[in-house]
Amino acid sequence: MNEVPDKGRRLVGPERSELASLLKRRYDAGESIRMLAAATGRSYGFVYRLLGEAGVELRGRGGATRKA
Repeated sequence: MNEVPDKGRRLVGPERSELASLLKRRYDAGESIRMLAAATGRSYGFVYRLLGEAGVELRGRGGATRKA
């Protein structure tokens, strides 16, 4: 991924906003937070926070559910 800033570098201002919008587009296209974290070299928590800042409505976890 050429659009992703260097791993471990602090992101602020427009650079952070650009990464947030990129992650938002990819998440909306169906990629998981874990996939985005691996692709960008960032932590799950960082990607989760950035998606929240971008106003993304997060999907449910999926998988089996319990019946009452």
